[in-house]
Amino acid sequence: MKMLTLNTHSLQEEGYPQKLEQFCETVAKIQPDVIALQEVNQSINAAPAGRELLQGYVPCPEETVPVRQDNHAAQAAFRLNRAGITCSWTWVSAKIGYGKYDEGIALFCLNHEIAAAESFFLSSCQSYGNWKTRKALGIQRKYSKDWFFTVHMGWWEDEEEPFSSQWERLGTSLSPKRETSRIWLMGDFNSPAERRGEGYDCIKNSGWQDTYLLAGQKDSGVTVEGSIDGWKSSDGHAAAPGGMRMDHIWCSKKTLVKSSKVWFNGIDGPKVSDHYGVLVETGDEG
Repeated sequence: MKMLTLNTHSLQEEGYPQKLEQFCETVAKIQPDVIALQEVNQSINAAPAGRELLQGYVPCPEETVPVRQDNHAAQAAFRLNRAGITCSWTWVSAKIGYGKYDEGIALFCLNHEIAAAESFFLSSCQSYGNWKTRKALGIQRKYSKDWFFTVHMGWWEDEEEPFSSQWERLGTSLSPKRETSRIWLMGDFNSPAERRGEGYDCIKNSGWQDTYLLAGQKDSGVTVEGSIDGWKSSDGHAAAPGGMRMDHIWCSKKTLVKSSKVWFNGIDGPKVSDHYGVLVETGDEG
């Protein structure tokens, strides 16, 4: 089983139309079984998506925001379906981003069907107009007990919405599932693996398995280089000049992981976002 996570930056990304095509072309080649996406935007004033764009869409019961024509997930799924790759997908919006987008998270299943989808708040704030509002989105595939969740977490030192509180809510919500199912957590955790005593250690000390550490084959794992929103020093330069391993795939149980590889970094796949993606391959079908 192959899983990919990527913070897409989507409509906010410079040169977005070309990068959307490049993303879909690369995904069509590597064909992950499950794809977790963050910062999946749509313009708040765009027209609602038509039936053609909603092919394979599985609405999340908790979602109230309609999918619109320029929704990044809908546009990507449309291109994959057009390329002959069956794509079952879901999306939820958490907040207004940059004052002009419905910003959310999405999950794709390639050549599989989504059997169940759910979402819940990670942040104490649940205001749609507050940019710090955060949600988790999860799916279960048909004929599988595994659950897959995508998240975009807050920062460790945030006084209003600290990572630790969001992680506690996530753990409480997932606790019943951990007893009966294997769970995969994928996304932008805003928690560099290089920093001790913060978000990364918080997750690891909760008993979750970092698939990067489990992997038989791996690269540097770096998913953020340079200066990006939320990770700039006081002088505007990169917070960590050597790069950070900030985007992760965690598993609730120790599992055979064949490889963990960074994609969309300009070496393996074109750069399509201010983050790079992580592709993990396990030794089973999930």
